[in-house]
Amino acid sequence: MKKKFLCRLAAGLALLLMLSFLLLGVSRLDAGYADAGEAQLEEALRRASVACYATEGRYPPSLAYLTEHYGVQVDEARYTVFYEVVAENWMPEITVLEKNV
Repeated sequence: MKKKFLCRLAAGLALLLMLSFLLLGVSRLDAGYADAGEAQLEEALRRASVACYATEGRYPPSLAYLTEHYGVQVDEARYTVFYEVVAENWMPEITVLEKNV
C-alpha cells in the first residue's frame, strides 16, 4: 500500500515538473516572437524609408508620411516607434519598442 502511494506521488511530481517545463518553454517562445515582431516592423520601416528616398529623392519627413504614402502599418497599441529625422538626405533614426501591455 505504501509502495503504491509513493509511486503515485512520484508520478504526480514528475507530471508537475513536465508541465512547469512546458510552461517555461511557451513563455520563452512568446518572448522570442515579441522580439521578432519589433525587428520585422523596424525593418519594414527602414525599407519603406529607402523606397521613399529612391522614389522622391528624400527620406520621409515623418512617420505619419511614411505610413500614409508607403503603406507601412504600425500597431500603436503594441509598439512605440521613435522616428527621428536628421536631414532630408540622411537615413532617419528608427527605433521600435514593444509596449508593456
